Amino acid sequence: MANINPFKGLRPKKELADKVATLPYDVVSVAEAREFKNDPYNFYHVTRSEIDLAENVDVHSQQVYDKANANLQQMITDGILFQDVEPCYYIYELVMHGRSQTGLICASSIDDYTNGIIKKHEFTRPEKELDRINHIKTTHAETGVVFLAYNDHQGVQQIIADWKKDNQPTYDFTAIDGVKHTLWVVNDKTKVTAISSLFAEEVPCTYIADGHHRAASAAKVCQEMRDAGMNVTGDEAFNSFITCIFPASQLEILDYNRVVKDLKGMTAQEFIKSLETDFEVTHIGSEQVKPSKPHEFGMYIDGAWYKLVVKPGTFTNDPIGILDVSILQNNVLTKLLNINDPRTDKRVDFVGGIRGLGELEKRVNSKDMAAAFSCYPVSIKQLFDIADSGNVMPPKSTWFEPKLRDGLVVYMIK
Repeated sequence: MANINPFKGLRPKKELADKVATLPYDVVSVAEAREFKNDPYNFYHVTRSEIDLAENVDVHSQQVYDKANANLQQMITDGILFQDVEPCYYIYELVMHGRSQTGLICASSIDDYTNGIIKKHEFTRPEKELDRINHIKTTHAETGVVFLAYNDHQGVQQIIADWKKDNQPTYDFTAIDGVKHTLWVVNDKTKVTAISSLFAEEVPCTYIADGHHRAASAAKVCQEMRDAGMNVTGDEAFNSFITCIFPASQLEILDYNRVVKDLKGMTAQEFIKSLETDFEVTHIGSEQVKPSKPHEFGMYIDGAWYKLVVKPGTFTNDPIGILDVSILQNNVLTKLLNINDPRTDKRVDFVGGIRGLGELEKRVNSKDMAAAFSCYPVSIKQLFDIADSGNVMPPKSTWFEPKLRDGLVVYMIK
């Protein structure tokens, strides 16, 4: 069963929450973060601290992590951030385009992560892990929240709904991208105990939706500290990591689309002809093709859109093979373009659905890419089924929106 605990969150003063909160460090570029360099409240000073250093600095140098720590400590000294006196849970509601989702920010057990109670669906990359490990070890803080999902539980959701109804939010603001963020601090010991007990007794597992590298890094920092003899009682903060857990019914996965740089020497028409072995290909023209069901793709090439429908018998029905991103990888990228490892091959790039199909057209029209493919999104059920089977999805399979904000609640490991 899932082991979660309340914790003493480090968070902004109420009137500064909207100024502090930022998008996750890994969805903004350094150039985008630098736009906020002169804003003393912005949390990019901690998560993207290279904005306060010379532009030629190595973003993975110790200098960057030291600057992050100095900036975090300065925000505490200046009273921008403060730490709760008693352990709390934090209810976090996000509203985007009229759709809301409400999660519980808590400390999830590292042992649950290593023992498979917290289930994974992606591989991680060592260099990305090392970046977060160094950030955590230097700042003694987990500044990014790991996004978890779980099968709906009426008891947990009722407590959360009642708390939202009966209590005023601590933070309530709309960010510049139009996403509304509302946070309640749950500091009633009876409610805190009830939530912990329900998870411990009735929630068998949780699933990582977004944040595999943050979770893996926290686990490795924990193991280092245990190996160093710092695990005395087992209750030390480093034995857990910060998560926000959402019921599955409230979540939506957006499409994660592909663009390819070249056609392996083929002309556009030759490439289209080669697709006809595995797909029914229909020329659409200028109208964008957004797939309306599984096994349907849009393709933009040579200034025109095409609809691709997968032919029966050209894919496997196992949990991985049936995914549209797998079909596209196997039947197009690997088979026709010799792109075998999308993690490392520079001939393929990925475009989150939040950017819209216009971004696909832009990449092709600029001659930066030769063709673009729009995909039908993976479902939450598919994600859960693959994680339950112990398998992993192809890279860049899921794109979740809205993004949780960094800086609203920080988890201190010391």
